[in-house]
Amino acid sequence: MDRKNCGFVYKLSQSQWFRRSMVMLVLAVMLVLPAGEAFAAGLLRLGSRGPEVTRVQQELKNRGYFTHWRTTDYFGTITQNAVIRFQRDNRLLVDGIVGQQTRTALFGNQSSGAAAVNRSTVTQRDRDNIYWLARIIHAEAQGEPYQGQVAVGNVVMNRVASPGFPNTVYNVIFEYTGSVPQFSPVSDGSIYNTPSASCMKAAEAAYWGSKPVGSALYFFNPKKASGSWIVRTRQYLTTIGNHAFYR
Repeated sequence: MDRKNCGFVYKLSQSQWFRRSMVMLVLAVMLVLPAGEAFAAGLLRLGSRGPEVTRVQQELKNRGYFTHWRTTDYFGTITQNAVIRFQRDNRLLVDGIVGQQTRTALFGNQSSGAAAVNRSTVTQRDRDNIYWLARIIHAEAQGEPYQGQVAVGNVVMNRVASPGFPNTVYNVIFEYTGSVPQFSPVSDGSIYNTPSASCMKAAEAAYWGSKPVGSALYFFNPKKASGSWIVRTRQYLTTIGNHAFYR
């Protein structure tokens, strides 16, 4: 065989080797990444860089998960651990990777139940309602996962919409049954504490329609109260963090 033909055989074997290597690489990615996220657009994981990493870090920081003193554009172990804690609290696949499910839980989309908001149309009344909603969320759920904070706001907004309760956020919060307030933070004064950034964000989400607990009208912490009347008379829906939710 002459040299020209030898060169052809060599190039052909190189091409075959390259194709085989690419197939192995794709298979490896599919095995390592979660099902359905291997080819997700904008996938962020350990080693990723760029403004999207900074955006994720800022959102995690707002919710109390990213504890570094400032955001960066690098997805390191601190970011990975923050993502893992967020995923665990929100009952997502815990893999430390920001794929579509984790991104949706962080930033929301149309499936979150929250309508898109034109900020130019937000009124002072809306802002006041959101602030009072944030206060009750902070007083009742400041130590709860973000989803649990939104859920408390969800309950308050459901009451506002229900004919069985007052029709404003403020009046729902300060409603009394006899001489007993519906919400204990009203009696102990913690309703007046300044809400955290996470609770403010949760209040906005709930106010604009996010409903992680659907039609729930009641919640309580079984570790702190028996909630006997609620348990006997209302339908149990779910538990998020330390709160059980009923309708």
